[in-house]
Amino acid sequence: MPASWVCHVRKNIVLYGALVANLGIAVAKFIAAGITGSSSMLTEGVHSLVDSGNQLLLLHGQSAAAKQPDHAHPFGYGRELYFWAFVVAMLIFAVGAGVSIYEGIVHYNDPEPLRDPTINYIVLAVAFLFEGTSWFVAVKALSSSGFRGSWWQAVVSSKDPALFVVLFEDTAALIGLTIAGVGVWASHYFGAPRLDGIASILIGLVLAGVAVFLAREAKGLIIGESADPEIIRQLRETLEACPEITSVNHIRTIHSAPNAIFVAISADFDDRISMGKGELLIEQIETKLKRLSPLFSSIYIRPEKARDAVIVDGTQSFGEG
Repeated sequence: MPASWVCHVRKNIVLYGALVANLGIAVAKFIAAGITGSSSMLTEGVHSLVDSGNQLLLLHGQSAAAKQPDHAHPFGYGRELYFWAFVVAMLIFAVGAGVSIYEGIVHYNDPEPLRDPTINYIVLAVAFLFEGTSWFVAVKALSSSGFRGSWWQAVVSSKDPALFVVLFEDTAALIGLTIAGVGVWASHYFGAPRLDGIASILIGLVLAGVAVFLAREAKGLIIGESADPEIIRQLRETLEACPEITSVNHIRTIHSAPNAIFVAISADFDDRISMGKGELLIEQIETKLKRLSPLFSSIYIRPEKARDAVIVDGTQSFGEG
């Protein structure tokens, strides 16, 4: 096996782990649904199949985002991954949630006779084990990203859709499996097959909620999100430590990819510095700033008087980010 392929798999272990788990689970759920006629199991099978397709789309997005910059896209193709993350969110909403709610309504209006649920419990237990393992891998990857803060803050601030999409897919899957298990048990215990249909509808609502959240996060990344505030603070401190800079007017950052940040700086330089010395100084500052983080793909420094650092309508230039 080529070393480059091994590195690729290791880099995307979260996606490949989730893909293998979801494909196997989907097959098992469909078999169980066919044998028992369970609506919630059929819904779960569709859910796992959609998740498998989502992992493939994210892998494609990562491959497309890795293309080198060209004349048409001088800052690279990194945001293509954000686009495919948005497509994934739409698929979860339209296919995952839509089919689940539709199937639940159909089963509620026309419930099937109850059958032996044993195979459903076996499949649900195995699926819970696989999904839980995938969830653990995603959480571990998130923890190793170096973010300091709560689990929720890490997810919201993450710029890597491949990580937080899988994490939320797995979370929704674990919740869905729990609902499906309760639905199968309740429908047999109370002799009410309509409860299985209600479980399908609840699973669909969970998927819809996750899809809305993921779409919101992907939209923010497509529009353009700033770097972590800690990184911006380090940039400002480094600039303010330069004796030749009298004022740092603003620092603007934007993620052009999960691992690439474009930095634009407006700074007021000492008037006594000549143009030649200023050019050399800017190169030295850029070198110093790039040592702060390997994420800085491009740094643009604009010498500008503090009084001129305003936007067209005369108000002060908008905040850092």
